[in-house]
Amino acid sequence: MSRRTKQSPERGNARLRLLEAARDIIRAKGFAATSVDDLCRAADVTKGAFFHHFASKDALGVAAADFWAETTTDFFTAAPYHAPPDPLARVLAYVAFRKAIILGEIAQFTCLVGTLAQEVYSSTPEVREACARSIFGHTATLEADIEAARSDRGIAGDWTAESLARHTQAVIQGGFVLAKAGNDPALARESLDHLDRYIRHLFHVT
Repeated sequence: MSRRTKQSPERGNARLRLLEAARDIIRAKGFAATSVDDLCRAADVTKGAFFHHFASKDALGVAAADFWAETTTDFFTAAPYHAPPDPLARVLAYVAFRKAIILGEIAQFTCLVGTLAQEVYSSTPEVREACARSIFGHTATLEADIEAARSDRGIAGDWTAESLARHTQAVIQGGFVLAKAGNDPALARESLDHLDRYIRHLFHVT
């Protein structure tokens, strides 16, 4: 294999490759078990390049969480669940979409920021806060459709669009934990089936 020069496009994109490596390796191994050497090897960069872009592994963790938020925002913005004209149909289509993308190996469909948050919530506040920005930022994108569905159907109760949006993420993240514990993606899909039933019950849809 030929040696890349400093002028090569690949070498110039070292930061992106490190973020992509972090995305994949942390989901597979966890943050604590992922070393700087692992990241450099997967990204095909030197340690010098790593520390040129990130002051520490924790700084990489913050950047990886922000990178996840940016790339998944684009992914979900383009997803087909936004198409139905009825807001409740869009909420249910979101749940169906989340179930449909539970494919492949567990590390391929689980959530980077969910994995990170479980590990670092008390030890590394700056990474936890980056995870919170990602999770709650995505949660907020569901609130308008939920509120519109409540209004359309005259649904009252002691819950809010914000709280139901958060609950969707609790079910999704919990499903990922079950899939990991049972080594079975079907457990995560099962959780989404129950979420669909729960939302239909709230909105009196059979």
